[in-house]
Amino acid sequence: MPLVERQFSDGKDTLTVTADYDNRLKKTIRWTVENGTIRIRLPRRVRKRDVGPMVDEIVEKVRRQRARARRQQDFDLQARAEEINRRYFDGELQWHTIRWVNNMQKRLGSCTSGGATDGDIRISERIRPWPRYVVDYIIAHELAHRKHPNHSKAFWDYLARYPQIERARGFIEGIAFAEQTEADTLL
Repeated sequence: MPLVERQFSDGKDTLTVTADYDNRLKKTIRWTVENGTIRIRLPRRVRKRDVGPMVDEIVEKVRRQRARARRQQDFDLQARAEEINRRYFDGELQWHTIRWVNNMQKRLGSCTSGGATDGDIRISERIRPWPRYVVDYIIAHELAHRKHPNHSKAFWDYLARYPQIERARGFIEGIAFAEQTEADTLL
């Protein structure tokens, strides 16, 4: 049984927080956020009476970071991602936010797994004028990372549900060629 286990509201989401001792930790507290759960691991030297305030501090930090991400959310991109999720992934994927960013010059998109920004998807502003099927492929690619946070065979098999994958990758390979780089470095 964890020292702390409770739920709290965060916007439209309900998150769970658990805290427990970890004998491997000597000095520092470690925490992760993944799939709606904040898991806090504490060294044994932390007194039980100090656990509550530490948990509250971490929860507040996560709330602030998630609120900031929600303020930056792009609702048109969110609707597009929801449609792609429904159409190609049976609506089974969940993420926190999706938005355009202008600080991504090399990569076309990214999806955070773990940490306070777990489930935040960023799409490079530079691809906004690209053909819709290519942008949708990038969105599908980042959504698929919610199930497979890697580029394993299982990831590529799952992403293959998107029907225009070869056409979109061909477009991206053309861009990569023009930029004298490898297409895989963009994804």
